[in-house]
Amino acid sequence: MYRNTRTVSRSVKSRVVIPRPYLTRGYAVSLNPTIKELLSVTPEVNSTVVSQGHIKSIRHSKNAGFIDLSDGTVHQSLSIVFKQPQEVLAKFPLKVGQSISVKGAWTESLGSQDYELVYNPHESSHEMTILGDVPEQYPIQKKVNTYQHLRNFPTLRHRTSTLASILRFRSYLELKFFEYFNSKDFVKVSPPLITSSDCEGSGEQFKVESVQKFDLDSANFFGKPTYLTVSTQLHLEVLSQSLNRAWTLSPCFRAENSNTNRHLSEFWMLEAEISYVDDVRQLTDFTEDMIRYVTKFLTSSDLLVSRFNKEEVLVMKQRWENILRDEKWPTITYTEAIEIINKVMNKGRLKNRLAWGDSIQTPHEKWLAGTHFQSPVFITDYPASEKPFYMPKSKIYDPERPTVACYDLIIPEIGELVGGSVREHDYDTLIQEMKQRGMNTDELDWYLSTRQNGTVPHGGFGMGFERLVAYLSAMDNIKDVIPFPRVSQSCNC
Repeated sequence: MYRNTRTVSRSVKSRVVIPRPYLTRGYAVSLNPTIKELLSVTPEVNSTVVSQGHIKSIRHSKNAGFIDLSDGTVHQSLSIVFKQPQEVLAKFPLKVGQSISVKGAWTESLGSQDYELVYNPHESSHEMTILGDVPEQYPIQKKVNTYQHLRNFPTLRHRTSTLASILRFRSYLELKFFEYFNSKDFVKVSPPLITSSDCEGSGEQFKVESVQKFDLDSANFFGKPTYLTVSTQLHLEVLSQSLNRAWTLSPCFRAENSNTNRHLSEFWMLEAEISYVDDVRQLTDFTEDMIRYVTKFLTSSDLLVSRFNKEEVLVMKQRWENILRDEKWPTITYTEAIEIINKVMNKGRLKNRLAWGDSIQTPHEKWLAGTHFQSPVFITDYPASEKPFYMPKSKIYDPERPTVACYDLIIPEIGELVGGSVREHDYDTLIQEMKQRGMNTDELDWYLSTRQNGTVPHGGFGMGFERLVAYLSAMDNIKDVIPFPRVSQSCNC
């Protein structure tokens, strides 16, 4: 029987406990306890307990055998002690990677854990079952493997402690973003993934086609060419006009042949649109507050204790402290950024000098945030020619150097994390800009109609979720912070 309490921390002997109800409207919970639950809501000593999981390691001496059992719910393994090891191993050819079920006695431990599960083959109430066997060459052994090597085993790599902890970390971050947006009166929405529009205007889209033939008047299933979305922004703008504030965390797709450690063809984007916004600083302040909010809770996740490399743990702590520094993050304009890069990074040399209007590349971004400012930094007011059609002119506008009311958030080691802007809400101005760019306005009639039906000033942003996860978890490659990475020439499962 379980004690009707929950242990918040097992790292110290003095535990904080809170009541835990086991019955809801008269119905008992029917799921077997997870290892996380067994280690936090401890059963009575000497009670009979069942646990399931995968064998992480196995060893034995003359008198006892030991199994480290993991089910992925927590970084810790449950210690299984089995009596009569020669007899048990003769009956059960136990191997690393097997999934097993063990029924035994819950006892206090003399080892590093407070408790362990003891299996005695001579006890009639004790049971052991191999649920799933593994081949002799099972690849996930208790040894150091590079993340690149583990990508060769897409269905197994998350059995490793680090990559499992990354998935739990992603889940924890999502929860904190839900909390934050809910506290700010945002509505979580689900924009479509199939669209007929190219939000970014880059043309890096995947076309959607049916593999079956239908008796349709049009050759296209939807009546027009459709694509996987590169950003849900345009639809999110529509929804925010009705809901005031809307956000989403959705998959996005970009057909760019860029196999780097910070690009994916399928990735998750956190996007938000906010009504009654007319100044970029409102958006930068909101973005900073949002990222600070989720970061301050990271010590409550199991990421620190689940990473065994001390250097990686130190890097993580330093990155969290950098985000949570007392000073507000600096904000500079694109023009100021160009001047700093030319004067300081390039040390005034003409060879690598950036001209006004040139793109600020990833190495420049990493240098600005990591070396020059040693802090996340906002860059605002980029040249209009570099940005999409929906961005209005900057509040301080120079016709000789036309800029738009936008911003990027640059962070050390990653570069661009967030991109956002005020949105042009005047219909005539938007039409004029689209025509100047040679765009077909008919294709975006649905989007333009919002500017003719009670439009309001608004703005928003998009954030690459994997980039944030990689930065906060001190992972070098975003392919290792998403369950199944999709890049050019790679779709293994």
